[in-house]
Amino acid sequence: QVQLVESGGGLVQAGGSLRLSCTASGSIFRIYKTGWYRQAPGKQRELVAHITNSGITSYADSVKGRFTISRDNAKNTMYLQMSSLKPEDTAVYYCKAETTTSISYWGQGTQVTVSS
Repeated sequence: QVQLVESGGGLVQAGGSLRLSCTASGSIFRIYKTGWYRQAPGKQRELVAHITNSGITSYADSVKGRFTISRDNAKNTMYLQMSSLKPEDTAVYYCKAETTTSISYWGQGTQVTVSS
């Protein structure tokens, strides 16, 4: 089992920045990839960015150049630095961990609201 806890969401004005954190506990040795997803009201959950154990990153086109995903393995924590935020970035942001046994775990989500 892997437990994920997100933090760092909130209300910010357009053009502002936020940093989300996701801390993992449990069988973290099984994790090979972690990522951030988001779900806006009435929309499907979508991938924002992910990072592998080897540090390879991937981003959705909508956030490239504005968001940065990173990991601190010593703290078992993943981050999403979000800059130049837009109202369309408003969503509940979830972290996800994928294990070597093809099991996915999700955090509870954190709300990000960007006002115009």
